[in-house]
Amino acid sequence: MPEVSRVDLTPAAADLIRRLRAAHGPLMFHQSGGCCDGSAPMCYLEGEFRTGSSDVLLASLTVEGVDEPVTFWMSSSQFERWRHTHLTVDVVPGRGSGFSLEAPEGVRFLIRSRLLTEAERAALDG
Repeated sequence: MPEVSRVDLTPAAADLIRRLRAAHGPLMFHQSGGCCDGSAPMCYLEGEFRTGSSDVLLASLTVEGVDEPVTFWMSSSQFERWRHTHLTVDVVPGRGSGFSLEAPEGVRFLIRSRLLTEAERAALDG
């Protein structure tokens, strides 16, 4: 059985990550809880957003052409509500948050979600 992950990337998101990595250095995501940025995944320089015991590391994403994994974090309280979902990071035209690295690019990261299958839940929770 292939490795099960809570988070995946579309090819468009992977392309944007490669460009952002080349311009800025190692990257990370933090999935917002939905205040000023509309629940978008926020992309930062790795370590720029301070994570702590109230955050959950959902994935260390491997992107072809990027030397290090791109970490994907979420607050533990939000994770408790979303633990049954699989997230796919995508890119769409438009303006996202001014705090996320893709903002000047004229695009924004977006989460697409679906329910985990029973097999995926068992693999991730077991």
